[in-house]
Amino acid sequence: MAYGGPFPIDQQVADFLAREPTLFIGGRSVSACSGDTIAVYDPSSGAEIARVPNADASDVDAAVQSAFGAFEDGRWRHMRPADRERILLRFADLLLERGEMVAQLETLEQGKSINLSRMFEVGATSEWMRYAAGLTTKICGRTFETSLPGGPNHWTSYTRREPVGVVAAIAPWNFPVLIAAWKIMPALAAGCSIVLKPSEVTPLTALLLAELAIEAGVPEGVFNVVTGDGAGTGAALTGHPLVAKISFTGSTATGKAIGRAAIDDMKRVTLELGGKNPAIVLKDADLDKVVPGLIAGGFVNGGQVCAAASRVYVEAPLYDDLVGALHAAISSLSVGAGLDAEAQVNPLVSAAHQAKVRSYIEEARTAGSDLLVGSPVPEQGYYVSPTLVLNPEDKVRLAREEVFGPVLGILRVDDAEEALARANDSQLGLAASLWTRDLTAAMNLVPRIEAGTVWVNAHVYIDPNMPFGGYKQSGVGRDFGLDWLDAYTETKSVCINH
Repeated sequence: MAYGGPFPIDQQVADFLAREPTLFIGGRSVSACSGDTIAVYDPSSGAEIARVPNADASDVDAAVQSAFGAFEDGRWRHMRPADRERILLRFADLLLERGEMVAQLETLEQGKSINLSRMFEVGATSEWMRYAAGLTTKICGRTFETSLPGGPNHWTSYTRREPVGVVAAIAPWNFPVLIAAWKIMPALAAGCSIVLKPSEVTPLTALLLAELAIEAGVPEGVFNVVTGDGAGTGAALTGHPLVAKISFTGSTATGKAIGRAAIDDMKRVTLELGGKNPAIVLKDADLDKVVPGLIAGGFVNGGQVCAAASRVYVEAPLYDDLVGALHAAISSLSVGAGLDAEAQVNPLVSAAHQAKVRSYIEEARTAGSDLLVGSPVPEQGYYVSPTLVLNPEDKVRLAREEVFGPVLGILRVDDAEEALARANDSQLGLAASLWTRDLTAAMNLVPRIEAGTVWVNAHVYIDPNMPFGGYKQSGVGRDFGLDWLDAYTETKSVCINH
């Protein structure tokens, strides 16, 4: 297969697309036992551009056995932390060196703007990789006093942090490189081995990452990639008895299923799940900040962001002005393929997801909601025009479920208390934002918002040093920050009588 679109791509990218479908196991590209393959499509046209294996249980077993063997013989976990850190820093460097290749490949399979691919999938990812690499040499235990017989002078007690084992990492399709790195890097930094399963919609860059890891010096078998669907490949991976830890990012429904299956073997799990993220806009908010902030927070990457703003509660005095300004903004956005650096509205990831987002919008329209639609989009490709849904009724799915598309529900409220009550009236609690010039109001409301991350006068900004995860059904555990590796290690208490 090959890309035949109107925009030029690097020869390295063209060559990568033309490869035979393979997995990455034991430090090299290998053919799958399964003869089944999955097509990869260009979202801007719907054209097939590549194929990858749909790995079966035997393929998954080979990958997990490879990772387990590498963990057991200690080729990575027993390496000096400073040497592991050096290799992981080289891994980050290689991502930057191949940055344009990575960015183009990501845009071709995912649909996002090439600007976003360069900024997030390459630039931001390299920063997260360096942060995690630095934690390799910061793994610490504690010493502590005990009240055991004979007194503290007869005992020395301390804790060790030890790598958990083989990590099954399942990455989503919205930021395939960035979120894969959020799983790969802490696992490797902790001394674990890993089997990564990217989304079947966006599998190509995961295979490239594995090649870069080996080039950087990660030993063979430590980092493996299997491609395939969730029902077959994903289930075989998460259910494998040699997997000790699962890191999953995706929908709440799938995360629950993984959590239920993991408990049978007491696998450790980190689940970063969906969000129905509110933005509360008080009447004193600065529209010059709110409008661009909500455009970015609600529509970046076509709204395909777990922390994206999706429902906006606006105090009545500011409602009409904000709606008018947001409509003008979305109507002015240019539309086009991700490889068009001038285009601001790009296609969604797949035909199936396009149909899902459209179904939410049509249901709201049928229920009587007023819709304000932005720039018109082409019929070819998986486009959905940015849309404002005004005061949707609670009974429509769009009001309560994660749409994961370029759709904002804008709701008029009487005051901040009503906004807070409606914002918290959700089973999800990943992120939220508050927009006000009143410092006292901000400091009083932030502790009452039920979300893992709350921004004030901003939305969707994250940083490697700031822990990220959800309240309620938006997940289990936290990524990032100084304690990031804790989820990839076990705590062992040691007690010595002397």
